[in-house]
Amino acid sequence: MSSTAVLEEAFGRIPDAVRAAVSGLDADQLAFRPPGTGAGGNSIAWLVWHLTRVQDSHIADAASLPELWSEGWSNRFGLDLDETDTGYGHSSAKVDRVHPAGPGVLLDYYGAVHTRTMGFIAGLGEVDLDRIVDASWDPPVTLRVRLISVIEDCLQHAGQAAYVRGLLP
Repeated sequence: MSSTAVLEEAFGRIPDAVRAAVSGLDADQLAFRPPGTGAGGNSIAWLVWHLTRVQDSHIADAASLPELWSEGWSNRFGLDLDETDTGYGHSSAKVDRVHPAGPGVLLDYYGAVHTRTMGFIAGLGEVDLDRIVDASWDPPVTLRVRLISVIEDCLQHAGQAAYVRGLLP
């Protein structure tokens, strides 16, 4: 199996995890934050929004394309956040801002990002995966490593969202 086929398989598992975490939930359930976590717990909506923003940001950067977020998705969410905000380091108040009316916009945005991701990966060859995408690290980060990091981040956050869903009253 080629490296791109492995990446397609791994990225292909994320949509099911995202759907399982949010499907059928209402706005209050999506905004639910685990009890006992104080101001630090993240909601289901925030976790799915954040994993999608990170994937969108990294794939757009790697493909030299604008983020889908800045091409209309930020307006659909109606968030008062900077266009480049992916949620990293969000305060409790900012986590609370991610409060969609239902799962539709979360699933639609993730679907658009996933479609772009799969198209990007399908066009890659082995040599493309060795391209340096971030020289500020030692060792420098290759596209292969960046894509694996995105997969890891998305699956962890989708798992966290599923866990929070299991805590719903």
